Amino acid sequence: MRSVERVRDDACPGGRGHTAVVVGSDDGLLDVVVPWLEAGLAAGDVTVLSCAEETAELLRSAVGAPDTELLSDPRVALRGARAPDAVVATRRLLDRAAASPSGSLRVLGAPEFGPDPRTWREGQRYESVVNDLLAGSPLDALCFYDQRQLSAEVVASAGQTHPHLLLDGVRVASAGYLPPAQYLPALPLPREPMEDGPPLFAVDGAEELAPLRHQLAAVLATCVPDREQVGDLHLAVSEIAANAFRHGTPPVSARVWASPDRVVCTISDRGAGFADPLAGFQPAHGDDLSRGGMGLWLARKLWDHVDLVPGPGGLTVRLSSPLH
Repeated sequence: MRSVERVRDDACPGGRGHTAVVVGSDDGLLDVVVPWLEAGLAAGDVTVLSCAEETAELLRSAVGAPDTELLSDPRVALRGARAPDAVVATRRLLDRAAASPSGSLRVLGAPEFGPDPRTWREGQRYESVVNDLLAGSPLDALCFYDQRQLSAEVVASAGQTHPHLLLDGVRVASAGYLPPAQYLPALPLPREPMEDGPPLFAVDGAEELAPLRHQLAAVLATCVPDREQVGDLHLAVSEIAANAFRHGTPPVSARVWASPDRVVCTISDRGAGFADPLAGFQPAHGDDLSRGGMGLWLARKLWDHVDLVPGPGGLTVRLSSPLH
């Protein structure tokens, strides 16, 4: 019989934090996770599953809790959502938890990393930045990394992006943890393969923002068949171009590459770029969108992959997405 007392918080007073656990079977998952979920329900936490629906059903059955008690929100773990929207979803759950008996939120997550290193990087970034974005919140998040589904590289990154690990039912400090300001710059930023070929569109030394925006709209319209997607992609790249003109150092350059299933766009200037590792994961000025500061945030909301690539000649913002 499983015991709630098995999960001890020796290195995390109050039982709150961002913790990872590695599992390799359904039984191993249940042994670790069920006591942790039961503890949250017993304490009156708002308790949420953010994982594949079949896993959620397995856990509900094992806990014996209906979905009215053991809630589900896949977005928190990047399932059907990009990082800025996952952060918003978590904050809304925190607002809901504020009215709960404990005032706390407990989230079990199986982060979505996708099929290749490009998508792994987005998941790893998110797992890192939430440590700062949600610092001080009444949140206990346990992320399980399933060795049957994730690459060895992704599993190994759990210790770098989580301040705590769950080992044999005991929460301990992760010796390999790196705060976002150290972890994010160390992530590799390989070139997109299309960057090695000729661009569909190229401009160097753009003199004004408005003509560049029109040019980008025209080229995206030729290579992005979905009208809604082309509107979203153009809105975001226009804001990145605006940032380059307003806050960067001229000259401003732009490139677009396209294939039948993917589009890549870069905006470059001679500036030093963003020092804040959290840039773009939330609006620069918080909830007051009237103050601006939304360019990189919109890009992360509307493009699948956003890379800030510093170089000796300045900063390049690289945007890429699969085509719908």
